[in-house]
Amino acid sequence: MAYSLQSTVRIQPVPAVLVSSVSKKVPLIASLREAAARIGRLLAIVGADSDEMCIARHFTDSFWKMPRLDELTVSQLVEACKERGVIAIIPTRDGELAYYARHRTELEAAGIAVMVSGEEAIKRCTDKLLFYRSLVSRGFPVVPTAVQAEEVPVDRLVVKERYGAGARKITLNVTREQAVAHAATLEQPIFQPFIPGWEVSADLYVTKSGNCKGVVLRRREKVENGESQVTSTFRDERLEHLSAKLARELRLYGHAVVQWIIDDAGQPHLLECNARVGGASRLSWAVGLRSLDWFLAEAMGQDADAMPYHRLNREMRMVRYPEDYIYES
Repeated sequence: MAYSLQSTVRIQPVPAVLVSSVSKKVPLIASLREAAARIGRLLAIVGADSDEMCIARHFTDSFWKMPRLDELTVSQLVEACKERGVIAIIPTRDGELAYYARHRTELEAAGIAVMVSGEEAIKRCTDKLLFYRSLVSRGFPVVPTAVQAEEVPVDRLVVKERYGAGARKITLNVTREQAVAHAATLEQPIFQPFIPGWEVSADLYVTKSGNCKGVVLRRREKVENGESQVTSTFRDERLEHLSAKLARELRLYGHAVVQWIIDDAGQPHLLECNARVGGASRLSWAVGLRSLDWFLAEAMGQDADAMPYHRLNREMRMVRYPEDYIYES
């Protein structure tokens, strides 16, 4: 249901889910509606973003022009959620995860569930150097990461920012000299070896009890700006097990996406973990990883561990593309 730009706050007659940094995440909104229908609950969807002209606001039940997080106290957030009937929050941007993790206990005390991992887990996932150092000692095949180019003993390198989304200002398959030159343009660069191979995303969900409900693997066949535009599911029990083991090691909660490189010899190399829903996670939901169903159930006091996980016995492909939405203004 669409609303005009003036319709920024509405009293919700039913419980609501707030999607923060909603931006243009229209498929996520559609998936939330599908999940609510499957669990038999009528839920309103509140979109929240600092950009009042964002695309996704036209697909939510109401919209909140949300202040910057560094200008928003948790008490103000709770008050805003109460006004809108919000019982659950789904953060969608790396940069906001630390805020929600820090205030998760206070929000839950106010009756607002948040799909976010604990502070330590978020710190390990957003700091690529810490991610490497903390996991290599635990036996995970994590890609070597260093702050100096000479610490990576290979001819071809990858350079990226230490913090935040992995695709931000990244350069791939460059010489050591080129890597050092590119690093000078970054805020806190880190260096990794370039590993030829194909990219894999592992979508997973971890319940409140710490149980990894399931893992769905996706080949990233076409990637733009760090997100899959064409992706297809496949099975690999070893990689599924390793992804679930990582989720337990990191003590994740909710939906997360683990990024892998599979080299030419078929060996996996762990790149990073995004402790949030991914842009192409909808494909994994479609083949049975009902992350949104399980989160909504937990937000309403139900036991997600008792809910079934049935993965389709066939593989699927998803193609993301722009679409037009025309309605009477």
